[in-house]
Amino acid sequence: MIKFLERENQKRIIMPQLEDELFPSTPGKFKVDQRGAHYFMNRQLHRCFASTSTMFLWALFLIALTASYLSFQSFVDTGSKYFTASWGGIQWEKQVRTSAQIHRSGGMSVLVTGAVGFVGSHVSLALKKRGDGVVGLDNFNNYYDPSLKRARKNLLQSHGIFIVEGDINDFKIVSKLFDTVAFTHVMHLAAQAGVRYAIENPMSYVHSNIAGLVNLLEVCKSANPQPSIVWASSSSVYGLNEKSPFSELDRTDQPASLYAATKKAGEEITHTYNHIYGLSITGLRFFTVYGPWGRPDMAYFSFTRNILQGKPITVYRGKNKVDLARDFTYIDDVVKGCLGALDTSGKSTGSGGKKRGVAPYRIYNLGNTQPVTVPTLVGILEKHLKVKAKKNVVEMPGNGDVPFTHANISLAQKDFGYKPTTDLQTGLKKFVRWYLSYYGYNNGKPVN
Repeated sequence: MIKFLERENQKRIIMPQLEDELFPSTPGKFKVDQRGAHYFMNRQLHRCFASTSTMFLWALFLIALTASYLSFQSFVDTGSKYFTASWGGIQWEKQVRTSAQIHRSGGMSVLVTGAVGFVGSHVSLALKKRGDGVVGLDNFNNYYDPSLKRARKNLLQSHGIFIVEGDINDFKIVSKLFDTVAFTHVMHLAAQAGVRYAIENPMSYVHSNIAGLVNLLEVCKSANPQPSIVWASSSSVYGLNEKSPFSELDRTDQPASLYAATKKAGEEITHTYNHIYGLSITGLRFFTVYGPWGRPDMAYFSFTRNILQGKPITVYRGKNKVDLARDFTYIDDVVKGCLGALDTSGKSTGSGGKKRGVAPYRIYNLGNTQPVTVPTLVGILEKHLKVKAKKNVVEMPGNGDVPFTHANISLAQKDFGYKPTTDLQTGLKKFVRWYLSYYGYNNGKPVN
């Protein structure tokens, strides 16, 4: 009871204090101060706004801090990319310049497009081995197995050749290459190859063989100094020509395939850039190039694969059951022709996109001059593989192929000493040896 009374007295003491604080009164009277309610509300609002202002300032501070962090992070990322990017950074520029360095007196610095392709990889190696600077450009498309291209890339890199992964249609990357190195020559081998594939994917030929060529020429015309250009045309430009052997002076206005048409267009386009901008340009008409590290879409390559796997091969015949014939040219002979064309290309005469004088414009056949029928090719493969082929002989469809090719090489012989030395028997023997090794065969059977 005593504790209860004590608690009650404490309450009486505390309550008036709270009331006095909230509702002041004069002595002896209980009344609300005229400004009491407003005073209380103002105090609460002041506290509220003071708290809100503080929160707002803190929010601004946090926003500013976040923005500063993001800006710094962006700077760090940009700097990191500049130093380590796949192309365009300091490390990339160093690799390009190192690869382009010339290591022989009177040598050249060459940009090779399509560098991990069949002809491109062989030409790149030959240039590097004789002391020229070489930088490769390739987009590693999947027209055929990209793993073969990756293997070629590894081979090139083991010889100190830097390969830039990019497309010739990419103006920025091609321009960056010329900003980094003053190339003396361009060996333009990037292209969409194959006659029959044009029926399936025609736009790829326009993209690579025409648009890509023009993009490259646009960069070259504005380069200072302008490089000399050697590029791959094709024997396909002779089309429906029936005169044999094919001469550079023969008509080439009857293409039999879209591939041939794009290569013929390339010859006209390059002539235009030579005439207007003073670019030194040499076109090479290749005749059925074959050999180690070749293209899987070529007949000799696919025949080899199918014969070893016990699958039938399709052998086409022309009209009246005439066997198709090709002027098969071994890769080493073609490489010698490419280097000869580069060595005798002459100089471009333009500067800053303006022509200063007449520059060389040349076109050459690079063939073997000894056409061989497709059945003979199959017989040679059977001999080297020690396996009999299962053949389906059918009439040639209207897919752009021509019945025969035969090169007149007298002009190339005269101008840079081009002289093929490898016959089909010898060349296919070397190809088969490479094929069995690369694909892991032992005595004609895959190694498990």
